[in-house]
Amino acid sequence: MLSREEWSQYCMEHRGAKEEYPFGPEPLVMMVGGKMFAFFGVNEGIVNITLKCEPHMAELLRLEHEAVKPGYHMNKKHWNTVTIDGTVPPDELKSMIDHSYDLVARSLTKAQRALLAEGESWT
Repeated sequence: MLSREEWSQYCMEHRGAKEEYPFGPEPLVMMVGGKMFAFFGVNEGIVNITLKCEPHMAELLRLEHEAVKPGYHMNKKHWNTVTIDGTVPPDELKSMIDHSYDLVARSLTKAQRALLAEGESWT
């Protein structure tokens, strides 16, 4: 089972991704273009990751995996919280992260998407 640090490193491999702490020392928030695409929390010592998801897919993932729940403190239609306990296969969790990143990156302005495509960063 991968650690929070390994999962956050995977998130950082996405173009333009940044680690931020907008809510204090926890949670670790992964952002692109100033928008969240993932954030890590710890609940009773167990790490979880909250990810944006297309609504229909979000429902299917919740039915398929007990570790996938509606997004904690987020819009339950568009966000899932996944308990990182080893029950969701790593490749599937990577796919969920990729999907979240893609949804958020597509929602950026045309100018931000152009910067992202060029590998530029912004604050």
